[in-house]
Amino acid sequence: MSKRIFLALLVLSLAIMACGFNLNLPEPRTPGPDVTDKISVNTPDAKSASLTLIFGAGKLSLASGAGKSLVSGTATYNIPDFKPEIKQDGSSVTIKQGDTQGFPNMNAVKNEWDLKLGDVPLDLTINAGAYEGKLDFGGLALTGLTINDGASQTKADFSSTNQEKLGILSYKTGASNVTLKNLANANASMITFESGMGNYTLDFGGSLQRDSSVSIRSGMSNLTLIIPSGVAATVRVSGGLSNVQFSSGWTQNGQTYTQAGSGPTLTVVIDMGAGNLQVTQ
Repeated sequence: MSKRIFLALLVLSLAIMACGFNLNLPEPRTPGPDVTDKISVNTPDAKSASLTLIFGAGKLSLASGAGKSLVSGTATYNIPDFKPEIKQDGSSVTIKQGDTQGFPNMNAVKNEWDLKLGDVPLDLTINAGAYEGKLDFGGLALTGLTINDGASQTKADFSSTNQEKLGILSYKTGASNVTLKNLANANASMITFESGMGNYTLDFGGSLQRDSSVSIRSGMSNLTLIIPSGVAATVRVSGGLSNVQFSSGWTQNGQTYTQAGSGPTLTVVIDMGAGNLQVTQ
């Protein structure tokens, strides 16, 4: 589990003491025994549903497989305050990690969610902190997908085709390492990706079902795009990039790069403050 929050507080306390002030930090809480709760949410009596997951630090695993249920799975934790809370208002469901009182000993904390989602058309939002994410959206019926996280280590995959047309896939992250695989299978009309400093891979493998636009805004980072050969694609680049590399098969006109192909078209617009961009097949 990430120690960034605890370390940031430690640095702050040292800085304040250096200025002649005293700061009394609370004693770290000692984790207790592991507790595993079953999470089960029935599918709302509606043609579609909205699901919001609010998760702090820990490990989050997500995949299809809940069948006719909206959500099924487990949450394992050893800080009692982390017990998940489930709220439902009609077809809108929120599963939220409980708020902890005080600062736990981060070396021994466990907080792990392992969730399966059902096959109902779903607008999914994930709001997370500094966490490790293993997210497989393959086979779901997503109509919308929004992910907001902090300093994360995330691998997300559309391992098979999304069963609905996805309007907007929005991903915002801080200083992270993120890999998004088989994005063509998302069946999204628009993908937006915003990030701070970090390492990011956006893989457009899979089968592009329709024209798709991608907007990428990033700070100082290493960005890799994987666009298979044979996909009709245009990439426009702006910002203070120090290094831009494209594999063979692309033609360049100023800051616009084009790959010939057939079928639906992928259009990518990139604005990066600094860093490295590599586009491969």
